[in-house]
Amino acid sequence: MLCAGGPRLLSWVGVNADATGDERARRAVDAVWRIESPRVVAGLTRIVHDLGVAEELAQDALVAALEQWPAQGVPRNPGAWLMTTAKRRAVDQIRRNETYARKLRLLGHDLELGQGPAAFDEPDDPEVIEDDLLRLVFVACHPVLSREARVALTLRLLGGLTTDEIARAFLVPESTVAQRIVRAKRTLAREKVPFEVPYGPDRADRLASVLEVVYLIFNEGYAATAGDDWMRPGLCEDALRLARVLSGLMPDEPEVHGLTSLLEIQASRSAARTRGPVPVLLLDQDRGHWDQLLIRRGFAALARAEAAARARGMPPGPYALQAAIAATHARALDPGRTDWAAIAALYEQLAVRAPSPVVELNRAVAIGMVKGPAAGLALVDALAASPAGAALEGYHLLPSVRGDLLTRLGRTAEAQAEFTRAAALTRNNAERALLLSRASGASGASGASGA
Repeated sequence: MLCAGGPRLLSWVGVNADATGDERARRAVDAVWRIESPRVVAGLTRIVHDLGVAEELAQDALVAALEQWPAQGVPRNPGAWLMTTAKRRAVDQIRRNETYARKLRLLGHDLELGQGPAAFDEPDDPEVIEDDLLRLVFVACHPVLSREARVALTLRLLGGLTTDEIARAFLVPESTVAQRIVRAKRTLAREKVPFEVPYGPDRADRLASVLEVVYLIFNEGYAATAGDDWMRPGLCEDALRLARVLSGLMPDEPEVHGLTSLLEIQASRSAARTRGPVPVLLLDQDRGHWDQLLIRRGFAALARAEAAARARGMPPGPYALQAAIAATHARALDPGRTDWAAIAALYEQLAVRAPSPVVELNRAVAIGMVKGPAAGLALVDALAASPAGAALEGYHLLPSVRGDLLTRLGRTAEAQAEFTRAAALTRNNAERALLLSRASGASGASGASGA
């Protein structure tokens, strides 16, 4: 849950012993905001039925904290303080603004007579908070929004990031992110998207959108599409936190646990994925640096995903299958002990559940490890020549995989040409440097097999 960040917050603020009281208070405000803002916005949206107004009220509470905490000290329960302040301002605004007269009547006499604000002094019912958070997740990831808008709005509302932080993470102008968020709110209002959790077929469709957004955020942090840095750990952390929140809010959904498992295990490799600024691919990583706690958490989430799927009489979903592939890598103490046959079989299942050229490319890598590079190269070339392979035109990992397989076959000149082509296609500078290094004669593991 989001509130699990509390102990980390206290220790993080406390380690800055040399900071002034004002500095510590401001750092506390920043940390609390990241952790508690989704709950505050969700609770306010339930009251005012308008996501944009809810966020403005939450921002008012943030401003109040910045003004008062440095002078008065950080409250004992900072999250509850923010919620109480924001809700009181919501009541004040409803009373002041004639356009909210109808909503005021709907809220009932308890708010009008001032009974509501007294109740706000007490922490909200945890079950109500969870319901509000779940509603907010489905609103932020509504399919009526573009993929880019869903990502930006999710990071703003559920990740607690500022527009500047989102812009820097995705290497786009801050104005672009701000416009996406504003347009997203307008779209939600125009389409009258209700603040609710859908059920039945609608829920399944919407959940796919939610999981996709979290997955996209993690992937951008795990292997940045552009810029100087190979990874953006902050995005990985935000996505993993969101996945854990979803697991707590939706414990009976197999794919929620499948995605959480996948992200836990992928995140376990972070410390081993770079050597200085240089990327280190999967088969070259020092597995002693993999985070065993995250791996165990990933295994546990995978077990929950499998149990939930069995309870529904369903086969494993795409995220659970990807998590199982990641778990197979994690179980190998060294690369030579990787069960590539099991990985190839899992990719076969994934190709049925979620067919895509990228899945086929990764399956070819696994087949190349099981049956040899010639078999893998044959599959890659057949894929590239197929109608589905047209989607991989301009995808840098296609020539990268070919280069790796050609290197293993001793066809060095052809491999160097493929690595050079891959380097020209990627927009990530660290990855480009790695590919150019391989083009000059260095060897290494295939990028498509994961890093």
